[in-house]
Amino acid sequence: MGHLSSTLVRRGCAAVFTALSLAAAAHAGKANDTLVYASDNEVENVSPYHNNMREGVILANMAWDTLIYRDPKTGEHKPQLATAWTWESPTALLVTLRPGVKFHNGDPFSAEDVAYTFNVVNGPDAKIATRQNTDWIKNVEVVGPLQVRIHLKTPFPAALEYLAGPTPIYPAAYFKKVGLEGFSKAPVGTGPYRITAVVPGQGVTMVKNPAYFKDSPVGQPHIGTVKFVVVRDPEARAAQLMTGAIDWIWRVPADQAESMKAGMPQITVLSGETMRVGFVTINNVGTTPESAPFKDVRVRQAVNYAINRKGFADSLVRGGSQPVYAPCFRMQVGCVTSKVVRYEYNPAKAKELLAQAGYPNGFDTDLWAYREREYAEALIGDLRKVGIRARLHFVQYPALRTEVRSGRAPLSFQAWGSYSISDASAFVGNFFKGGPDDTAKDAQTIALLQTADSSTDKTDRLAKYGQALERISKEAMWAPMFSYSTNYAFTKDLAFDAWPDELPRFAQARWK
Repeated sequence: MGHLSSTLVRRGCAAVFTALSLAAAAHAGKANDTLVYASDNEVENVSPYHNNMREGVILANMAWDTLIYRDPKTGEHKPQLATAWTWESPTALLVTLRPGVKFHNGDPFSAEDVAYTFNVVNGPDAKIATRQNTDWIKNVEVVGPLQVRIHLKTPFPAALEYLAGPTPIYPAAYFKKVGLEGFSKAPVGTGPYRITAVVPGQGVTMVKNPAYFKDSPVGQPHIGTVKFVVVRDPEARAAQLMTGAIDWIWRVPADQAESMKAGMPQITVLSGETMRVGFVTINNVGTTPESAPFKDVRVRQAVNYAINRKGFADSLVRGGSQPVYAPCFRMQVGCVTSKVVRYEYNPAKAKELLAQAGYPNGFDTDLWAYREREYAEALIGDLRKVGIRARLHFVQYPALRTEVRSGRAPLSFQAWGSYSISDASAFVGNFFKGGPDDTAKDAQTIALLQTADSSTDKTDRLAKYGQALERISKEAMWAPMFSYSTNYAFTKDLAFDAWPDELPRFAQARWK
């Protein structure tokens, strides 16, 4: 598969890692009550509604609260900023709010903040990153100082899941005063940590919120200061972890993780499959010469047959990764895949389909990617074996998103964690319901998903998702590839739990 080159390089680095570990300085984190965590990407805007990076989801979970809390152990919905909620009708949810909560700047939390967040900050004219997360809300009505009524456009069975996920509540008075630009530089929430510094290109500093409300299901934060830093190079992240400059890293390549487990007793390594899925988007409508071949379903099917999903899962990702054939994660409600086409690895079949489509000698095209360069290069290797000669454009995520949404990217390698929402609407709905990230724009699929998202009949809802996923696979609108496993590595001084929803809960971490 072309995976061996990066693997051998990392194995060659094992000796370097061991040497570094022997010379590592004492970990400063516990002594200074400061947890430093690093990732390879930064958010373009720290405002949660204005980015859709996983790094942004982590920050949102620390600095903001949602109306409802979803217990990661049980999946149960519990009161957070809301203390109670009642469905008055399939499109009206009455929500009672928690008294005594304050924002980080001292402003009291009230119904006005909830209404402002959903009506204005997240309203139809707001330039938010993922419209799918909130476009089910029609408007929010203030009923009393601590009560609101959320009106839905149509019935939406997954509403509580979303209110427990990517829907944090903003301070109305403060946001009106500073605007989006000011808010992104000095954000304010109600969460267990308050953000004290945002430095573009470098990171974000957070300190424990001493006034965090005592009845929060999150619990009180334990670590005094948490710093997020951007370190793009994986070797540099690992080296800084071992010298004590960083306390926690993730997305550790499998070979690095194995080396750390074997020879670095001062480091804890956790691994496991997550809800995140890696996939290839395909420009079905052929808006550029480079994407014109993909208007033919046979070419899109050839892409699917060309990819060695099992090879990716077993040899490159590892750690519990599994092949994926549909744009959803198998544990999500609505991820019905019984009739989904399983495109097994078959380069000969891919070449045959390309010849039938008029490309016996293949063709040149472009593939855009923003993460795991080694995965993107392995993918290009698979495509080249069948004659699809893709040039790699490796960029930061905002640049990739612009190319995909404008129709200029024939192919892109991406990943999606569904904002940790355990409902298929958060995945297939985001990419195939006619929104900006829909590269197929298939009217039949859009109609099926609109019905599935709003149906209150569980049997009908699951059937419609199944039909949509079946059509997406038969028409090869995408090439889903594999589920991610995430390798976490962190100092032995830290007590940290990893969860399948790929949300590091630093507010619940503590020093040993």
